[in-house]
Amino acid sequence: MRRMSNHAARYLTVRLEHATVRRGARVVLRDVSWMVRPGERWLLTGANGAGKTQLLKVLAGIVWPAPAPRPVLRYRLGRREAVTPYGIKDQIAYLGAERQDKYERYGWNVSAARIVGTGLYRTDVPLDVLSAADARRVRSALRALGIVHLAKRPFLSLSYGERRVVLLARALASRPRLLLLDEVLNGLDEANRHRILAWLASRRRQLPWVFATHHAADVPAATSHALLLQHGRVAYAGTLRRAPLARWLGQRRAHAAQGLRGAPARGRRLVRLANARVYLDERRVLNGLSLSVHVGQWWLVHGRNGSGKTTLLRTLYGDHGVAAGGAIERAALAPGTPLEDFKKRVALVAPHLQSDQPRQLTVAQVVQSGRHASIGLNAPPSAADRAAARRALARLGLRRLASRQLAQLSYGQARRVLFARALVREPQLLLLDEPFAGLDVPTRRALRRRLCTLAAGPLAVVVTAHRPEEWRACATHELELADGQARYCGPLRQRGEARR
Repeated sequence: MRRMSNHAARYLTVRLEHATVRRGARVVLRDVSWMVRPGERWLLTGANGAGKTQLLKVLAGIVWPAPAPRPVLRYRLGRREAVTPYGIKDQIAYLGAERQDKYERYGWNVSAARIVGTGLYRTDVPLDVLSAADARRVRSALRALGIVHLAKRPFLSLSYGERRVVLLARALASRPRLLLLDEVLNGLDEANRHRILAWLASRRRQLPWVFATHHAADVPAATSHALLLQHGRVAYAGTLRRAPLARWLGQRRAHAAQGLRGAPARGRRLVRLANARVYLDERRVLNGLSLSVHVGQWWLVHGRNGSGKTTLLRTLYGDHGVAAGGAIERAALAPGTPLEDFKKRVALVAPHLQSDQPRQLTVAQVVQSGRHASIGLNAPPSAADRAAARRALARLGLRRLASRQLAQLSYGQARRVLFARALVREPQLLLLDEPFAGLDVPTRRALRRRLCTLAAGPLAVVVTAHRPEEWRACATHELELADGQARYCGPLRQRGEARR
């Protein structure tokens, strides 16, 4: 490893030499050699399943490379060198979707400030009483990302995007010597994206970071280098300006395909909200919202983080109730009829649903559970369940994954499995909550085409998105939320109208 300045010596240098990583019998990274030095800011990209998350976990000391005759992983911090992460991993901050999902899975619901405070002591749950100095560091991290107003909120009462920013503040509070960020901008509104990208561009010039993404528009301006993975191997490692990014990221100015669907006539009503108020943890999230969804409609729902988008979808699905004074009506669901009968006619794709799936289930079992709107299987699958799952997996090109456990998939692959689970029966209503988070460009394009084709049939779609332009070719109607209320609700506006 080369010599470095005294300032750069405060940060980590990490080197991989011919590293191979296996998950069960599968090789997910093969013969990877790579070096991250102080002052370098790396973009990490590649198709779903290329090994990006596993590579970040190797650097973070969460996943171990396969045994080799010589050490394949080396760390340097100042004059200190190590060939294992022990004693070093506390200097590395890693943030990915799986870390966020853990908080919901285990019900860790302390305040956002206390979550950030765990970063000071590098633990998952609050075990220590924070001193006055600790509280100042927590507030400084929250202020750096513009989220001081979230400090006292229970973590699980926050929107998916708000949780992501709080966990990034937690990472910053730990004062890392290396920062590893895995698709951290997924689910964030424009304001939060801008704050995070500005922080990455302006703070601590020698702090090395690695930033994994599938979106060209998310590449930080301060990025200096790029590592491209293909089938677990290094396809390119070098300066950003020479990197062949178009294959994985597409064009920076992406335009939605035109003419994918027309505007079918409105059919029968599937679900109706009237003056709906929804409370979570004694906090009003939706306030007086009225909405009717009919067969043939495609609703595009957007708004800032915390505006109520996910709560709306989960209310339509039946996970949240409507307070007195409002109402929700579902087609062909008479009073006293089990809500599960309605859920079996509805398909849902959402981040929380992905984290809820038992990790030991096979892909086939996850898809089969969609026939019963259940988490896991409550009974052995029938022949019809197995046949329907095979058809759904074939439609999405996932048959080769059928026997793998969910734990063996990349985050993007697991999201595609959720789509197969959603489409395993013929749904009347399709609810999609930021469905493209973690998906590469080719997969997003293929799924969008398939969804737009499906929407031409006898069903309705409601999709939430922080990138509305990805869905305008499909949508017929639009709902813009602000603080739980409808800022606009009606036919899809033209772009100029939406800005006024």
